[in-house]
Amino acid sequence: MATVTLKGNEIHTGGELPDLGSPAPDFSLTKVDLSTANLSDFRGGKLVLNIFPSIDTGTCAQSVRQFNIEAAELGDTQILCISKDLPFAQNRFCGAEGIDKVVMLSDFRDGHFGKSYGVEFTDGPLRSLLSRSVIVIDQQGNVVYTEQVPETVDEPNYKAALEALMDA
Repeated sequence: MATVTLKGNEIHTGGELPDLGSPAPDFSLTKVDLSTANLSDFRGGKLVLNIFPSIDTGTCAQSVRQFNIEAAELGDTQILCISKDLPFAQNRFCGAEGIDKVVMLSDFRDGHFGKSYGVEFTDGPLRSLLSRSVIVIDQQGNVVYTEQVPETVDEPNYKAALEALMDA
């Protein structure tokens, strides 16, 4: 269990982020067109998992915007933006914002991603949503960087994630 805060108040997740050097846990998530995406669909390239509570909050929306900008500069990398938002909300946001360089994925169906990656909140006002985190996965499918943002309303450390990506 990890402890983070939401506006200074402690909240907890059901586990810990994957260990550095370990294989990334498999996942099955829903795309905006309601089809399924699995980790194996992205095999062979580098991945950035931008995980957040809801696209309908300012910080979450900003993280998607920022990673969309960064993704335009990356060759062999895909950025997966993951929340429990309905795919319809994710699609609406991307259309309204002109977001087209990231892949939006939802864990709304069974919540397995949040549990296997240790990022599902277990208490507090965000219970069952996903903790703001960034995970970088190398071309071999191993975790090479993790960050669980200590204060949920803060943005992730984009620079550190991108540096880890370049070193992967």
